[in-house]
Parts: sequence; C-alpha cells; structure tokens
Amino acid sequence: MESMLHEDLIYMDYPSKDREILLEELSEILKEKGYVKESYQRAILEREQKYPTGLNTPGIPLAMPHAEAEHVNKPAILVARFTEPVTFKEMGNSGNDVKAKFVFMLAVSDPEGHLATLSKFMSIFSQEEKLKALYAINDKKTLMKELGKILV
Repeated sequence: MESMLHEDLIYMDYPSKDREILLEELSEILKEKGYVKESYQRAILEREQKYPTGLNTPGIPLAMPHAEAEHVNKPAILVARFTEPVTFKEMGNSGNDVKAKFVFMLAVSDPEGHLATLSKFMSIFSQEEKLKALYAINDKKTLMKELGKILV
C-alpha cells in the first residue's frame, strides 16, 4: 500500500481556530496539493456535523475528520498538532465536547483501506503513553516515521 504520510502534510504547531474554519483550511491544503477533489471540503463539513470525529483518548484528545472515498484523488493523512485545543464533538453522537490537541484528517480513496487505517490508528489511541510520546515529537520527519510504524 502506498504511504499515506507526506512530510508536507504534517503541521507541528498549527494555529488553533474554530472547528469549522479549521476543517475548511485543512481540507483546502489537501485540495491545493491535489489529494482531494473540490467536493471534499463540503463533504467533510457535512460528515462532521452528522458523524462527529472527536475522541477523548487518554492523555491527548484528538479528532479524525474524513469524507467518503469518492471525494479523494489519492490517499493521504494530514496531521496537525494545535497551539491550543480545538473543540470537536465526540464520536458516537454523545454530544460531549472533545478539546482536541491533534487532528488526523484522512483522505482515503478505498473504503476498505479506510476501515483498515482507522483500525490501525485506534490501536494506538488507547495507549496513553504512546499517544503522549507522539504528541511530544517536535520534528516532522520523526513524527512521520513513528506514525509510519503504526500504519504498516
């Protein structure tokens, strides 16, 4: 499987914004770099409204916004660590807020690959120390390498 991690899609100290503005900006980056179609931005905003992606993971709350494969040109994961937490709603429609410190925006072109990618990420998200270690990394190449180990 082609790597979904690209150094130019890793942002170590992304300025915090309102969730909707943040999703618009990050999806625009994916579009400008050719990873997603014009329709991706609206699809991700609509999907986030219906199916929130915030996860109150131990230690480092995060979000995994994504849209359907039909909006994707080529697979990628945009990673952003925020300067201040951004409020997402919790996955599973509990209505609870998640003060996300990290976002993993998925652009997956194959629906089965989408589930496999989510599953691989979920395996690390329950491990507080590993998640804190990922968050503490201050170098794009190192973060990409560590995330790559999870996605193999």
